[in-house]
Amino acid sequence: MISAPWYKAVQGLDYLDEDDDTWGTVFRDVILLALIGFVAMVIMLLPHITSAKKAAEEQTAPGNVIVEIHWPTNMPVDVDLWVQAPREMPVGFWNLGGHTFNLLRDDLGSEGDATDENYEISYSRGIPPGEYIVNVHMYGPLPQNTTVPVNVVVSVKQGLEDTRQILKTVVELTRHNQEETAFRFRLTADGALVPGSVNTLRRPLITGGN
Repeated sequence: MISAPWYKAVQGLDYLDEDDDTWGTVFRDVILLALIGFVAMVIMLLPHITSAKKAAEEQTAPGNVIVEIHWPTNMPVDVDLWVQAPREMPVGFWNLGGHTFNLLRDDLGSEGDATDENYEISYSRGIPPGEYIVNVHMYGPLPQNTTVPVNVVVSVKQGLEDTRQILKTVVELTRHNQEETAFRFRLTADGALVPGSVNTLRRPLITGGN
């Protein structure tokens, strides 16, 4: 026969074990519910985070503003492209990159080029609002009585597919060290051309008043 004090002690231990199991189950349930809630929040926020990141990448990806020049392939002369973003230093062959623009190709116009095309191109990263300046410069020597027609094209790219040409002209270069302003224009932050802002008022970027 079991004595009463010992039996009561065993009963007390059984009660403690049952309480421990109950609290352990409740704790595990709370942790599991909290984890499920966190995962659910991440899943709901993920599309918004992805959309915001994609929009930011599209705005800052190289090629938002594209400026290019082309001149005849049968004319081995050295023409340079110079561009200036709002409130920045000009970008060209001796300053290949700034905060906004980078010159991706400096073409010497010689037959040793990798391609037969004579062209230079600058890409921007982002579209800061304000005035942009595009100049062409006759860097190398030019045979007497020679005119080099330089095609200048400005395009704006937003997103992966939407690229539109906004400006196009032809600048004629006739002498060594000649620098001409092809365009001065203003863009909004979303890449829209400001009405009435396009002009060709000369603004030297590298040759001063020459």
